[in-house]
Amino acid sequence: MNSLRQKLQQFLYGRYGIDQLYYGLLGLYVILFLLQILLGWKFLSVPASVVLLLTLLRVFSRKHDARRRENRIFLQLWAPVKTELVLLKDRFRHRKQARYRHCKHCRAILKLPVKRGGHTVVCPKCHERFHVQILF
Repeated sequence: MNSLRQKLQQFLYGRYGIDQLYYGLLGLYVILFLLQILLGWKFLSVPASVVLLLTLLRVFSRKHDARRRENRIFLQLWAPVKTELVLLKDRFRHRKQARYRHCKHCRAILKLPVKRGGHTVVCPKCHERFHVQILF
């Protein structure tokens, strides 16, 4: 048992390992796999297998600089998507207590209390006043 453990440690020594792109690719694989099973789309087995293979190759790679560069590019592409998803989650969670509006001058997102009718609000970012109509 000890020799197997030592061999595994030797194999994994110097490998790149897990990062955010790993989790993104793994999530993509799970989505493709579930679509394949639930909808019966057999053609998704090849892309799902390619994604899983790419994920494993990245984990066991010894080219740390290339993997870090790939992860950095992924994070730059993922950041705006993640921001929108967090905003969508907050909007849903606070749908009974607040309404979200954009400032007409600087496009900042304002969280306003639910008070029906017209209101004059001051943007905390650019300090401009503007009129907001909350209907429901």
